[in-house]
Amino acid sequence: MKNLKKRLKQGDTLNGCWLNLGSPLTAEIVGQAGFDWVLIDLEHGAGSEKDALYQLQALEHTAAGVIVRVESAESQRIHRVLDMGAEGIMCPKISNPAEAQKVVNGLHYPPHGSRGVAKMVRATGFAQNFNQYYEESRDTILGVVQIETVEVLNHLDDVAALDGVDVLFIGPADLSMELGIFGQFDHPLFKEALHETVNAARKAGKATGILFFNPDDYQRYHDLGIRLIACGADATFVADGARNLAKKLDGFRSVYR
Repeated sequence: MKNLKKRLKQGDTLNGCWLNLGSPLTAEIVGQAGFDWVLIDLEHGAGSEKDALYQLQALEHTAAGVIVRVESAESQRIHRVLDMGAEGIMCPKISNPAEAQKVVNGLHYPPHGSRGVAKMVRATGFAQNFNQYYEESRDTILGVVQIETVEVLNHLDDVAALDGVDVLFIGPADLSMELGIFGQFDHPLFKEALHETVNAARKAGKATGILFFNPDDYQRYHDLGIRLIACGADATFVADGARNLAKKLDGFRSVYR
């Protein structure tokens, strides 16, 4: 474990990015780049749970902690990637406290949740470290719920107050779409939702997170108190690098033809 939960509780700012290609090679490259954390995206990414296992193995020797975004709050989806060794779970489209509680239940073993017990899994060193893993898991497994719907804006305090919800993570694309202002991150409605989310998390002693698309927006969100920060993705890095180089070479060709 890379102590993401502990560091957030201490007030540290953690920089991360998305992994959506499903590739252990790009995961390893990104993990070695200097990010504090990465997110393996099983909601929209190209990879499957099996691919997530290979990415977790590739990231093991890097400094980056690993959060996995599951497709839903179904317990089986959460259990499987935790057993593979994920340090945190992000669940999309949480709209009310009952849905958030379902996520929490999947994160933790009884009596604090309903996570199924399996010793012969990667997270426990294939049964070598189960007792230690069991005892430490409540303090190390990070629970992240995404604030992406209009409905959840009416329940922010109740969601943030749940024991096991550690981060309210704003999904700007989905939230702005739901608000009818897609991509307008300077719109008063989006700004209001942003402030309400940060305030609810702060009152409950929890952290707030966000994914943004322009690194120049860093100060804007950091000044609001957002500490789990994500910008970019492995697919973006590859696409931007390829396009920029192709454009540069094309420019040389026009000069030296």
